[in-house]
Amino acid sequence: MKRFANRQEAGRALAARLADLPWHDPLVLGLPRGGVPVAKEVAHHLNAELDVVVARKIGAPGHPEYGVGAVTADSEPIYDPRVLRALNLTEEQLGNTCDEEREEAKRRTALYRGDKPLTLKDRDVILVDDGLATGVTAKAALHWIARHEPRTTTLAVPVAARESLATFTTPVIAVLLPRRFGAVSRWYETFDQTTDEEVLSALS
Repeated sequence: MKRFANRQEAGRALAARLADLPWHDPLVLGLPRGGVPVAKEVAHHLNAELDVVVARKIGAPGHPEYGVGAVTADSEPIYDPRVLRALNLTEEQLGNTCDEEREEAKRRTALYRGDKPLTLKDRDVILVDDGLATGVTAKAALHWIARHEPRTTTLAVPVAARESLATFTTPVIAVLLPRRFGAVSRWYETFDQTTDEEVLSALS
């Protein structure tokens, strides 16, 4: 199965999948940081407004890179109940970590958007990330989007783990659905860390 050269190429491939669908007043929301370069290409090709929704992963104790949940700046956290059971964790035990990540989500939202208003009501909202592994950050972002009464919501990614798709009620569009997923980075030739400067540049 092919790989993408970088997030820009992935965004163009994703945009091609989305271009023929009947979008109404579309709003493309990138998940910072890595989803924003992909979202920028999608928004450009759909002639749509581009913005962000910041969702922060809540990591397992001692293993912050292993996401057991996620939270946005102003909504309750979303947890993966299967992972909580497997690690014998409760939501209460993760309260401090959740609070820290919510504060970081607030900081980044202020950095990326400032006080610019964002209207989702009665619009077709497309949430974009650079890939879908467990999907827990995407679920937190979708939960936040749903509170703002969009007309429709679609999650769009260049590559997704098949087993994660079944856990979503929101429609998901993916370019690649590999049998053996591994990690998102595996499907990119270049997968550098996206910087705050790159996010701000894309949004300007």
